Amino acid sequence: MYLLVGLGNPGPQYAGNRHNIGFMAVDEIARQHNFGPWRRKFQGEVSEGLIGSNKVLLLKPSTFMNESGRAISEACRFYKIPPEDVYVYHDELDLNPGKVKAKLGGGVAGHNGLRSTGAHIGNNFHRIRLGIGHPGRERVTQWVLGDFAKVDREWLEPTLDALAYTAQSLIENDLGRFMTDFNQRLAPPVNGHKKSKSQSASADKKPSQPGSKASSSSSDKPNKGSNSARSDKNAEPPRNAMAEALKQLVTRNKD
Repeated sequence: MYLLVGLGNPGPQYAGNRHNIGFMAVDEIARQHNFGPWRRKFQGEVSEGLIGSNKVLLLKPSTFMNESGRAISEACRFYKIPPEDVYVYHDELDLNPGKVKAKLGGGVAGHNGLRSTGAHIGNNFHRIRLGIGHPGRERVTQWVLGDFAKVDREWLEPTLDALAYTAQSLIENDLGRFMTDFNQRLAPPVNGHKKSKSQSASADKKPSQPGSKASSSSSDKPNKGSNSARSDKNAEPPRNAMAEALKQLVTRNKD
């Protein structure tokens, strides 16, 4: 079994906070993958279901952010889930809004939810870092505990959708594959496939204008009065015509 954890603070007053983007991510996973109802367990709320053929437990700790590890460790002990099968979705100040990165292990970067998790199960768990942007050191607390603005929906909703859609790729493949699938979900290839280099080059070329060097008619013949026709008059004459002109000049000089 895999454990997917969303970090946040419980209660309706925190529901729309930037700090609760982890809760939002697992809520969307539960919705897209038709998980069972949320119920109280392990000092949090849990929902069970399948992602592909994999049994998955979703967890939203109710211990508040600073004590998230208590709920996570209870779930891990009960189901005997090793830390490397734990995936924690959390807000990340040092990433731009909508930017997502994933890694296994590492530090906590000042995040109290990650610090508590590491204290209870060790640091060898997966972090899914969800960018919310950084407002400056003086405004961090009010920023993370402030609600997302309406304009944030433009990136927030597609990001949550892509996280849920690629949950199977996350737990079944390496993190590089997950990130590729995630980015393609946000910006799918044109017509369902990637452009080849030659197609991209052709698409990037500006259409040629009539009368330009790049344009031509179907017969490739210059139009009357065109620059091509005028340039033909000034072109070098054929070699036999030139010889004839020189012959006439020599004859006149003899006369």
